[in-house]
Amino acid sequence: METHLRSVAKGMSWRVIATLVTTIVVWLISGEVAMALFAGASDSLVKIGLFWAHERGWQRVEWGRMPPPPTASP
Repeated sequence: METHLRSVAKGMSWRVIATLVTTIVVWLISGEVAMALFAGASDSLVKIGLFWAHERGWQRVEWGRMPPPPTASP
């Protein structure tokens, strides 16, 4: 089990890596730094929004959920 802060840090570090990859690929293909930076930034923002929507959608799906364990009563 990991803390929420660790999960956030991992998510942010992965987003930085993914954005750099997109930026570099667009730069290599187009040869234009401005286009590469725009593509990297817009790709990152769009994917963050889509990930949020995806997670919120899955919150509505009951399939695969396990019931919470019973709590001990005093």
